[in-house]
Amino acid sequence: MITQMTRRLLFCAALVVTPMLATASLVAASCESLSSLKFPGTRITAAESVPAGTFTPPGDAPNASTLATYKMLPAFCRVRATLTPSSDSEIKIEVWMPSSGWNRKFEAVGNGGWAGVISYPALAAAVRTGYAATSTDTGHEGNTAAFAIGHPEKVVDLAYRAVHKMTVNAKAIVIAYYGGAPTLSFWNGCSTGGRQGITEAAKYPSDFNAIVAGASAINWMHLLVARMAVNMFPHRSEDSYIPPSKYALIHEAVLKVCDLLDGVKDGVIENPIACHFDPKTLLCKSADGTDCLTSSQVDTVRALYAPLKDPKTGAQVTPALLQPGSELGWAILAGPEPFRYSIEAYKYVVFKDINWDWHEFNPATDIDLAIKSDNGLLDFTDPNLKSFFGHGGKLLMYHGWSDPQVTAMGSVNYFKDVVRIFGSSVVGKSVQLYMVPGMNHCQGGPGTDTFDKMGAIEQWVANGSAPDKIIASHLTNGTVDRTRPLCPYPQVAAYKGTGSTDDAANFVCKAL
Repeated sequence: MITQMTRRLLFCAALVVTPMLATASLVAASCESLSSLKFPGTRITAAESVPAGTFTPPGDAPNASTLATYKMLPAFCRVRATLTPSSDSEIKIEVWMPSSGWNRKFEAVGNGGWAGVISYPALAAAVRTGYAATSTDTGHEGNTAAFAIGHPEKVVDLAYRAVHKMTVNAKAIVIAYYGGAPTLSFWNGCSTGGRQGITEAAKYPSDFNAIVAGASAINWMHLLVARMAVNMFPHRSEDSYIPPSKYALIHEAVLKVCDLLDGVKDGVIENPIACHFDPKTLLCKSADGTDCLTSSQVDTVRALYAPLKDPKTGAQVTPALLQPGSELGWAILAGPEPFRYSIEAYKYVVFKDINWDWHEFNPATDIDLAIKSDNGLLDFTDPNLKSFFGHGGKLLMYHGWSDPQVTAMGSVNYFKDVVRIFGSSVVGKSVQLYMVPGMNHCQGGPGTDTFDKMGAIEQWVANGSAPDKIIASHLTNGTVDRTRPLCPYPQVAAYKGTGSTDDAANFVCKAL
């Protein structure tokens, strides 16, 4: 039974989150007894022991692959809680703790899109490898922004507050269960999860020792606005829209020009920035056809590769959303309608009008309106990580060059901003970026998209220096058919000239 004194100790530890946590020594508790924990603004709704291989997530049945992953889970203690840091907050969190074999470390996992769900697959992956883990729905249900109208506090929860409050409370629950604090705390997220991790590093630098931030949707309101605006251009005239049936045509033409720039013909562009493809080479000689582009479609291709500019001021809104090599995924941003997340941002967050129609979007007025109305809330992107770096924090960033949703240049530019502030001495010591040629959004694509992010950050924390390469794999039908080194930006993987080009051992990382 947990005493009142223990509860006070736990609460103090949760609020302070200092190095004292690493040496705290409390009496371990049974899983079920954690239901009696009391923290301000926190209600434990369930605490239950889950036998090995028996967990099934709520909602729709998972696919066979995911279900198999859950079947491999060890026994763990599952704690659910609701956090109410404001009068309109209702943040759901879960904390999973291995019943045995805890590695004495803590891993918080991120969300995607508008969040709204507990990240069960990521929780399962963390617990399987020995971490005590936590996830949050960020304060609303469902991956949609519909919650935002009339609920500004819930938008704050989504932007940053939910993740921080989850982290503080989850650590306290871990201390209560194990009778001691984790020795290290990690964040691991991609897309929205990448944005959440970088926001944590800037706003709450003591929450984590190390952060893995993939395909980070930073400058999120700018990104949402750009996704809306970029969709307008393909629809500006009757012959400017590029049907999906032509994406492969464009992609193959790009590969013909740029695939061999790295000396290896493999269907992957190692460095898209060095790729200078002229879509005019596909211009139809007469009428429109399946194997060519109209003059307007040529201009559309050029626009999709270009930075987005405000039509009223000419100022750059975002860097190019799409890079050469991403063509097979253009339906996401250049399809028949704008990306759903952007429509919802304008409907529920900017205009706060459920009846707003995306056809009413006016780039000349609505780009600036959205950015100003956000007041830096969802758009928060601060490269000043002095406090995070000051306590030895590590930030490992990664991004797929072929990402068709979140601009790869967002991660490149953020990394450059951090280095500009702190100088090159922080590279490899406090921050490192790994670009993944051919990878789509967080995963997928012809590139080597499978690699051990947590293993890489663990290695970094243990050795003091970021990995000089991360070995990544490409799988087809579950079988590895290619490996490559992911190199610290701006280095690229260069073929040594002998041996299989599908073997990472035959490549070396070198500067451009």
